[in-house]
Amino acid sequence: MQAEAKVCFYLGANSPTGFYSLYDQLLEPEQAETIYILKGGPGCGKSSLMRRVAQAMEEKGASVEYIACSGDPDSLDAVVFPALNTAIVDGTAPHG
Repeated sequence: MQAEAKVCFYLGANSPTGFYSLYDQLLEPEQAETIYILKGGPGCGKSSLMRRVAQAMEEKGASVEYIACSGDPDSLDAVVFPALNTAIVDGTAPHG
């Protein structure tokens, strides 16, 4: 099975009028089956863990959406597996 194209986007932005958030649109509540929330200090590996899980899922052919942090595009706010109605999110401030 071949993986679908990688999808990367932001759910928040720092704008001239302040922070703009679309995090409530990560998954539809009635469709969300599982959401894993990662908590931990800066640099402990939350984004690295999300990337490793996402890569493993892509290798199995799953569609993965990468949600980048608007304050640090090298950091992830979340990864979403739409077909599984599942997400892994960074639950620490300032994410989501």
